[in-house]
Amino acid sequence: MMKNRCTAAVLSAGCLWGFMGLFRRLLEAQGASSAATIVLRCGLAALCFAVTLAFTGPGQFKIRLRDLWCFIGTGLFSLLFFTYCYFEAMARMSLSAAAILLYTAPAIVTLLSALLFHERLTGSKLAAVCLAFAGCALVSGLGVEMELTLSGVLFGLGSGVGYALYSIFARFALGRGYSSNTINFYSCLLAALGAALIWGVRAPAQLLFSSWENALLCLGTGVVSCYLPYLLYTYGLTGLETGRASVMASVEPVVATLVGIVFFRESLTPAAALGAALVLSAVVLLNVQVRRRKVN
Repeated sequence: MMKNRCTAAVLSAGCLWGFMGLFRRLLEAQGASSAATIVLRCGLAALCFAVTLAFTGPGQFKIRLRDLWCFIGTGLFSLLFFTYCYFEAMARMSLSAAAILLYTAPAIVTLLSALLFHERLTGSKLAAVCLAFAGCALVSGLGVEMELTLSGVLFGLGSGVGYALYSIFARFALGRGYSSNTINFYSCLLAALGAALIWGVRAPAQLLFSSWENALLCLGTGVVSCYLPYLLYTYGLTGLETGRASVMASVEPVVATLVGIVFFRESLTPAAALGAALVLSAVVLLNVQVRRRKVN
């Protein structure tokens, strides 16, 4: 039952992350820069996690100084670094190329988890990683003309590394006894503070308080694309292997494709449909493996 709940949580997180592009486009239409979006997204999510901690147990705010590196890892080296690199990659090359490089993350997580946490590197897990990456590549538009630049590729790979590091540092924090809500609060807080120190808070504040419609839009990007998915994903890590969870979260580009079709009338190509099927096949393969172990 615990495995099923954690699996559902990770899949739900991936689905919610798929709405990130929707909120980014809506905020961009209101004049918000990438930097302002990062500050708003992480800052409002941190506020939501603070409220969550206040109601579920204020003692969860306490962290040991010797464990601070875990939260610096999830907040600065992962959440902030990944978002910055991803936006920079999108600015230097096509969105599809940036997305393909981002989804090197499950492979990175699987390999690092085998080295750091001694998770089994099984044939089924490697096959699922390959299926998920191939599916993400097809969903993102592999085969369409792509203009690649060295800086774009480096930022794209950086986004994949940053994306992967959240699972790794969060696993270390969970192993030291911290709740998933504590990890999420300090991750979002440090990411927001880091972004604010680099880019400032004037532009995000102006957008947030410009109208109630924009305030709701900002709240939506903080809650739907950051607070809820990180809440669910980190909870999922409490009952799933790190590499398995990372592959399951690859449903994100599938949902992002559906969002593009529904909200922006983007077409569903045969390649994208095949890619979605491959990603879902990877998720099924991982869960079939878990059920077989239970039966044996």
